[in-house]
Amino acid sequence: QVQLMESGGGLVQPGGSLILSCEVSGTYFITYAVGWYRQAPGKQRELVASITSGRGTDYADTVKGRFTISRDNDKRTVYLQMDSLKPEDTAVYYCNVDHFLSVVKAGHFVSWGQGTQVTVSS
Repeated sequence: QVQLMESGGGLVQPGGSLILSCEVSGTYFITYAVGWYRQAPGKQRELVASITSGRGTDYADTVKGRFTISRDNDKRTVYLQMDSLKPEDTAVYYCNVDHFLSVVKAGHFVSWGQGTQVTVSS
C-alpha cells in the first residue's frame, strides 16, 4: 500500500520561497509518475505539477516559471521548489503517485496524504 508524507509547508511572505517534500513508501517508486496538487479553501483540488519516471515535467499555467518539480529516486522523494510565491498560492499541498501519467493528471485518487499547509501572506 502506498504511503505519502508531505512536508515543508509554512508561512511565507509574498515573493518568498519554500521547498515541499513528498516521501513515498510502499511501492516501487522509481517506476511511478508523481503529481503535486493543491486545494485552497472553497476550491477544488488542482494539479500543480507532475513528473514522470523519466523525469519529464509539466506545470499548471498558474505556476509555470515559478515552481520546479524534481525527484530523488534514492530517497524516494519528490520535491516542489516554489519561488516568487503569491497570496493565491495559499493552499494545502498534496502529492500522489501512479504508474500512469494520465492517472496522475486526472487526480481521481481515493486515498490522499495529510498534505502540508502553505500560507503566503504579509
